[in-house]
Amino acid sequence: MLESVNKAFSRQSEIFDQYEKNNEILNWMRTVTHRHLLLYLNKNDHILELNAGTGLDAVFLSSMGFRIHCVDISEGMINKLRQKILYLNLNKFITYQLLSFTELNKLNEKPFDYIISNFGGLNCSPDISSVFLQFSKILKPGGKVSLVIIPPVCLWEVALIFKGKFKTAFRRLKKRGVIANVEGIKFPVYYYSVSDTIRALGPNFRIIDIQGLASISPPPYMQNFPKRYPRLYKYLTRWDEKLSRTFPFNRFADHFILTAEFIPFKQTIMHNIK
Repeated sequence: MLESVNKAFSRQSEIFDQYEKNNEILNWMRTVTHRHLLLYLNKNDHILELNAGTGLDAVFLSSMGFRIHCVDISEGMINKLRQKILYLNLNKFITYQLLSFTELNKLNEKPFDYIISNFGGLNCSPDISSVFLQFSKILKPGGKVSLVIIPPVCLWEVALIFKGKFKTAFRRLKKRGVIANVEGIKFPVYYYSVSDTIRALGPNFRIIDIQGLASISPPPYMQNFPKRYPRLYKYLTRWDEKLSRTFPFNRFADHFILTAEFIPFKQTIMHNIK
């Protein structure tokens, strides 16, 4: 499966930046995500970015003075990232490594102050707990994670039942995952709820924030919506941001952002004894 993911996103790397540039919904979602990260990042944090893609997040974070080590399984994405680093002269801020998030024991750098994973990269894993188990070995005590994950319930998709599109409305609820088709290459993706993610992180993580992305406003594949209904779209995104941390909008969305602090179990025990 990992080889299929590599091929699919290597092909997509050729059009990835242009597609996002032309997609107003994706631009808005990434802006909201960046604002979320800046709430919890500390000035001198060293960041690990999983499934970093072409480096859109890394370039932004480097502009804010952060150092980021980027990993991705896709050779094409890493090549695009390398070109950006050279063109923008960011080698002092961004390093990179062709690596799956299943093999974080092979990282060139560690430990880190912060781990991020944006826009559902972790949904390619059939078992996110196996990814999260590695965090305790590469994250400093008191460090944080911000994970952007695709959940099983998206209100806009569920609403499709009123159009008779039952298959699309409930596709994310399949326990064995759904077959995605990226640039003609098929591979399974899996959907994880907030509860699934918290359970997979385990007791060593204290949940700080949960924020929905595109709950009230439409998901990114409806990219024509802002063009057809610009005033309505602005109205929906405004309310999306206002209610994004309120249940159920922080859970039932196209994506959610979950931020947690790493508190090693022994440290937790000592704190409770005191």
